[in-house]
Amino acid sequence: MTIEFPLGRHEVIDAIVGTMEPLDHVHALWEGGAASFDRVDEWSDMDLYIVVDDDRVDDTFEAVEGALGSISRIKLKYWIGETPWKGVYQAFYRLEGTSEHLVIDLAVMTLSSPDKFLEPEIHGPTRFHFNKSGRVKVPALDTRLHTDRLSARIERIQTRFYMFSSFVMKEVNRGNHLEALDAYRVVVLASLVEALRIKHEPLHHDFGLRYIYHELPREDVERLEGLFYVPGPDGLTDRLESATAWFAEVMRELTGKERLLECMH
Repeated sequence: MTIEFPLGRHEVIDAIVGTMEPLDHVHALWEGGAASFDRVDEWSDMDLYIVVDDDRVDDTFEAVEGALGSISRIKLKYWIGETPWKGVYQAFYRLEGTSEHLVIDLAVMTLSSPDKFLEPEIHGPTRFHFNKSGRVKVPALDTRLHTDRLSARIERIQTRFYMFSSFVMKEVNRGNHLEALDAYRVVVLASLVEALRIKHEPLHHDFGLRYIYHELPREDVERLEGLFYVPGPDGLTDRLESATAWFAEVMRELTGKERLLECMH
């Protein structure tokens, strides 16, 4: 049964856009995530990106919070601050009167930030609410550069897998079942998932499990589910063996840049 809430995503968007667009230091605002891929449903959060003058980041967050406060009380705020991407700052919000799933994931970016997550091949078509004078450009994807990065990434995850996957059995043999399960998920399954993503959806190789039901073949997803759900300590050894064999198989398929370029298309 769908529950009706006083506020939905349209009211939130209208409040933020109405406040941001008149401000001279704000140049563009768009929505990404599920909206970019036409996958918005009643459980979707809201991924918003705002580009501003380099010295107006704090002012922008204050203005957004003022806009949110004008329609509801901010129930929760989770502040990240500057992210690993230069010039990109992030915070999360939840409002009273909205679904608990309607988390507002806000990224404020400076004009000088080199990465604005706009390549449509990776992030989906850009849904600008405004882009004053076309100040923010949608870049073309550098396929050759991305292929080089994937080659380096394949080498890294393969080395990580064979260096650290033995930690699983080490902890099994010690009787440390939680540590064994953690190593299995963090090293073995994470490496396998990334390898499968490179094979099937290389532009989203680092998306983890996000969108995996949309982007991997059904049979691969079902096979992964069987590996992720470990019924108890006795089931871990067999799943480790199966995951290791599958990982080796995928690695063989990904050998060579020519194969990666095929995956990119």
